[in-house]
Amino acid sequence: MVVHDGGLWALSDGGRSVQVHRVDRSNCRILDTRSADVDPYDVEDLAVGPRGELWAADLGDNERRRDTVAVVVLPERGEPRLHRLTYPDGPHDAEALLVDPHGRPFVITKEVGRPAGLYRTAEPPEGDGPTPLLPVGELNLPASDTLGGPVGGIGTRVVTGAAQSADGGVVAVRTYTDAWLFPVSDGDLVAAFNQTPVRVPLPDEPQGEALAFEADGALLSGSETRGGVHGEVRAVAGATALAGEPVAVPPLLPAPEVVADPGPPSWLPAVLGGGAVVGVLLLVTAAAALRGRMRRG
Repeated sequence: MVVHDGGLWALSDGGRSVQVHRVDRSNCRILDTRSADVDPYDVEDLAVGPRGELWAADLGDNERRRDTVAVVVLPERGEPRLHRLTYPDGPHDAEALLVDPHGRPFVITKEVGRPAGLYRTAEPPEGDGPTPLLPVGELNLPASDTLGGPVGGIGTRVVTGAAQSADGGVVAVRTYTDAWLFPVSDGDLVAAFNQTPVRVPLPDEPQGEALAFEADGALLSGSETRGGVHGEVRAVAGATALAGEPVAVPPLLPAPEVVADPGPPSWLPAVLGGGAVVGVLLLVTAAAALRGRMRRG
């Protein structure tokens, strides 16, 4: 989910086309829809671009077998754009997308037992591609004792979503149990993720995967329904003020040689990603009769 022009926008990872809905917060009624006639594989996140376009992140790959992933750009006016992307080191599962001030997609992978990978295109993507993603760093989140989520303690460091404040001064990533806030200077997301983050606990969410900032700095978190426990959208007022100011960090070391990695055991990503639907849309499915379905994980 994202907040754009005062509206709350959300999507589902099911269906045979990409549909992003603006939702009335008082009664969950759908007020507007941006759509693309693209059959997605596993849409996992939503981001706002520098010109107000909505970026649907078709990044899910629980079994790590996709040759390409994709972003679908939905402008307020004009035709949607599909951009396919490739990782340099083999497939990854990912559920978090940001878009930098230059219009470059910034992907944070969903890793188990190791730091998340940070990937970005060299330039704004054009055409269907595929456009190569470049490794630009890693994100190793601190430990957390917050309870919640579908997989216990292992889920406290698994990245399931990301968001950026309206003024671009703070980015947040979330796990199943917490949000982590990073101050941003001059739009440099790589440097931001080398800061020490501030933790915002998000306890007892059944499967938290959605994150967004209000214009006033409040942080919204959303969860899917899981195990009969209904998801909901919650707000943390004044969250951007908690992130503080950026501090100087040393330059990044040269990126290591890229090698393919077999990843974790085949059963574990499926457990973490099974039944994924972007959380907030489950709040409106009954009212809107959306055709979301669990397609591929």
